[in-house]
Amino acid sequence: MSRFVSYLSEEKQAELRKIANAIVAPGKGILAADESTGTIGKRFAGINVPNEEDNRRQYRQLLFTGDKSVTENISGVILFHETLYQKTDDGTPFVKVLQDKNIIPGIKVDKGVVPLAGSDGESTTQGLDGLNERSEQYYKDGARFAKWRCVLKINNGSPSFQALAD
Repeated sequence: MSRFVSYLSEEKQAELRKIANAIVAPGKGILAADESTGTIGKRFAGINVPNEEDNRRQYRQLLFTGDKSVTENISGVILFHETLYQKTDDGTPFVKVLQDKNIIPGIKVDKGVVPLAGSDGESTTQGLDGLNERSEQYYKDGARFAKWRCVLKINNGSPSFQALAD
């Protein structure tokens, strides 16, 4: 058995090409609705809204169920893990709401940024452990593209070799 992953099948290549072309359609863009629980909590704090799951769900429901301008301007939405499995007030999964509007659901697959040990204030991104299994499940659950965030500190002397290698 080869230790290298096989090249993608023609069918999978065609699927990826179709998704990529749809995401970059003229006049459309990606909505990043993948704020972590902590990040969205900071936004809510500014308007005195408790950082509770139902408030986060209602906020995202508002984003996804807007009028036709949503469909006219958004080609894809990056979701947070929690959001991928949430539903509207009437029980419709957010993924289906987006798909019905011809908006492609995507998923944030990294597990956040942490300080990089032994560096001068640099960070590293967590989440490679279990990435394949998570990605397979996210695909089964309707996500068709993924976002991985890697934060690099850029100034005199950085990013360091350690940060680049990590």
